[in-house]
Amino acid sequence: MQKTAYPRPTRTVAASPMASLAGLLREWLPRQRWFAGKDRPVTDLALLSMTELFPGCLHLLVHAGHSAVPSPGGAPPAGDCYQLLIGVRQHLSPRLGKALIGRAEEGPLAGLTVFDALQDPRCAQLLLDRLRHPGTAGPLRFEGDPSVPVPAGLVPRLLDAEQSNSSLVYGEAFILKLFRRIQPGVNPDLELSGALAQEGCGRVPAPVAWFRTTHPWEATLGVLQPFLRDASDGWTLALGALASGDDFTAEARQLGQATADVHLALASAFPSRAHAENSRTAAAMTERLELAAHFVPALQPYVPGLRTAFGTLAACDPGPPAQRIHGDLHLGQVLRAGREWFVIDFEGEPSRPLAERRGVHSPVRDIAGMLRSFDYAARQRRPWRPEWARRSREAFCAGYAARAGWDPRTKHGLLRAYETDRAVYEVLYEARHRPDWLPVPMAAIERLAVRGA
Repeated sequence: MQKTAYPRPTRTVAASPMASLAGLLREWLPRQRWFAGKDRPVTDLALLSMTELFPGCLHLLVHAGHSAVPSPGGAPPAGDCYQLLIGVRQHLSPRLGKALIGRAEEGPLAGLTVFDALQDPRCAQLLLDRLRHPGTAGPLRFEGDPSVPVPAGLVPRLLDAEQSNSSLVYGEAFILKLFRRIQPGVNPDLELSGALAQEGCGRVPAPVAWFRTTHPWEATLGVLQPFLRDASDGWTLALGALASGDDFTAEARQLGQATADVHLALASAFPSRAHAENSRTAAAMTERLELAAHFVPALQPYVPGLRTAFGTLAACDPGPPAQRIHGDLHLGQVLRAGREWFVIDFEGEPSRPLAERRGVHSPVRDIAGMLRSFDYAARQRRPWRPEWARRSREAFCAGYAARAGWDPRTKHGLLRAYETDRAVYEVLYEARHRPDWLPVPMAAIERLAVRGA
């Protein structure tokens, strides 16, 4: 395949740009939705990798160091690696005002304006051109499926939805997800969607192109997939049904079937006959509970009751075999186009280590995540609609059972434990990021703390 020739820049950045960027990024990074260390002050910034993709655009991997704060699953690392596409110009067009990071006052970029290149249509189009023509740029490797052509000249638009990464839609035909927080290894969003495509599972958009880095270690940086232009996400559809007073059981049942289809395809793509070790899982859940209660005092009165859910798990039958799963399944991770449900975003919980996200887990974990999501939706309007949530949860489980051959409702101990663990995670998240939402998971905590609930 013929490669595109990219002109060399007229001004080469020979020295490290961090002398110019460090001060600007300290201010800019914590304001970004995808920055994971909002509750931890940035103590230092270090450049791990720099590649000049094309004139006026630098690809950076930057380590943001900060003071550690314990969280469920153990203390986080003292810093995180972030992927940045930095634009550099003499002057910035007024239409790119929202992209502004600042003006460099010192170092090799002194006197130049620095901005988020993903918000510049020209830079976004040049990035797609890289993906259209597999090849290398320094440590970066651009790869793709040669059987799927990507046309030139697709108009880009940056999605402004809140998320832990950044996504560009091209010509309403493809969507490029750029992972912001980078960890060594293959990202499961690429790994699992590719494997599901090979299994012939039509519930997941197949990867078309992707890029990765080989320095400072192997890591996935971004994935291009077909964009379902007429699709609506499950969260929006659920809230619409609630606002209209409509039932959601038919959609929930079909969503349960789609979830089972994905689980069955993953079990085929990544065979595993192992069962989750319930005692070890229960111990990890208990540790996360106690740590969360330390940071959220409102949780403390319910700790004894919640521990019973994990104690019951240790004595439960192991349930279905552990396997690769979605890892962060909820109504915002599914799309409905026409009469079909599609599952997206197989990255797993971004706060978890990559090795854990690529491991095998009980499929009940995904089911519990979706059941919690129905509860979240039902509590977005007053008065709360508990009956709507109950019917949707029942329908989802019934749809799952019809496809999977086993019924999640018969695994009461497993389901309660995983739902409790998810609710504990939600409590900590809301307390840190959206305190106004804390009553939503706390209502579930109150219910789940009652033995047998």
